[in-house]
Amino acid sequence: MSRIGKAPIPVPDKVSVSLNGLAVTVKGPKGELSRILPDGVSISQEGNILQVSPLNGSRRSRERHGLSRTLVAN
Repeated sequence: MSRIGKAPIPVPDKVSVSLNGLAVTVKGPKGELSRILPDGVSISQEGNILQVSPLNGSRRSRERHGLSRTLVAN
């Protein structure tokens, strides 16, 4: 599993995150961004922490794991 993908994503206090399947929408004081994550990963939110994880052990899923985490964190 990707070392980058394992890292949790902290969400600042003034930012709200909305998850709808693979669609992620982030709203904050500077605006709003949305991104649709690629197939093969799942995203979950626990309090102010987002966690991206691969759906299975396939090569494609593992490749997209770190990519998806980085896209959401930015």
